[in-house]
Amino acid sequence: MWHILKQIVRTGIVTEPAPQVDEADHAAVDRIQRDILAILGQALTIRQVDAGSCNGCELEIHALNNPYYNIEGLGIKFVASPRHADMLLVTGPVSRNMEEALRRTYDATPEPKLVVAVGDCGCTGGVFGESYASCGKVANVIPVDVAVPGCPPPPIEILRGILGAVQERQQVHRRRRSP
Repeated sequence: MWHILKQIVRTGIVTEPAPQVDEADHAAVDRIQRDILAILGQALTIRQVDAGSCNGCELEIHALNNPYYNIEGLGIKFVASPRHADMLLVTGPVSRNMEEALRRTYDATPEPKLVVAVGDCGCTGGVFGESYASCGKVANVIPVDVAVPGCPPPPIEILRGILGAVQERQQVHRRRRSP
């Protein structure tokens, strides 16, 4: 026991310093959140689906709910049921075991539904590609509106992807209403 305590005192604190807050990123997050709410005029509900990922993208998606990004504070929230969702956020290459579950989740989401594929695996199949165990990219199973590349993509890029999907829906809605 004393040996360990001496080693701790000799070594000291070996953690890295806290990251510096980048004001440009913080301003971009605020702008993206305002744009989403200005377009929708209401809350956006998202159902996140892990179709077979390594969980790297999920960690970045969870970071969206921390106090720095605080998307729930502005009306963008995650829901447990696809029946309550406006958007599906899908990560990972779609494993054969998740193929039917993903289709059912997509079918259960009410119209107009949006789909965002997150990460290299969701966009292209990543290192897994297509095989006996993997269907590959999300677009091979359900229609995708926006793809957010990266392994894993940072939270701000995921927010930009969400904004891109919402803007695309607004443009489609405007085209349908105009004569």
